[in-house]
Amino acid sequence: MTTAPQAPPDQAPGKVPILIDGNRYIAPQRTMTGAQLRALTTPPIGEDRDLWLDVDGGLDQIIEDDEPVDLRPQTRFFTVPKVINPGASADAAHR
Repeated sequence: MTTAPQAPPDQAPGKVPILIDGNRYIAPQRTMTGAQLRALTTPPIGEDRDLWLDVDGGLDQIIEDDEPVDLRPQTRFFTVPKVINPGASADAAHR
């Protein structure tokens, strides 16, 4: 009886090695939402940061929490602070 060779643990079916902010994580499935990707890190990526997909040769894409992403080995993501308008405070706007 012949058995198929076993994949290394981080290459098991459904598990995909990805990078978030340069750190390696193992995604437990090949398609994950932005919220699921945020939860892979410790601590999870906060709501004060945007999650972006690093696209080779194209425009990077922001990933919303409910957006599914098809993952391939070494898919790269990065986070950046959400843009906050440093203008007048809410109190000043009501004067």
